Amino acid sequence: MPSTVVAGFSYDNETSTLQVTYVSGSTYAYKNVPLRLYNEMKAYRSKGSFLKHYIKGKFEFEKIR
Repeated sequence: MPSTVVAGFSYDNETSTLQVTYVSGSTYAYKNVPLRLYNEMKAYRSKGSFLKHYIKGKFEFEKIR
């Protein structure tokens, strides 16, 4: 079942940046996210819940668009 919050996400190994595009069209880059969390997010059933509990408020971020 597709996420109602997250349209897509990717990870940059060189910068440890998790880039998340929301269904609203906004894209954010979360900085210094461990690769382990990216891998856990890929396997997690609810991407929105994962972001809420493990990423948001825990990592510096910037809005890309």
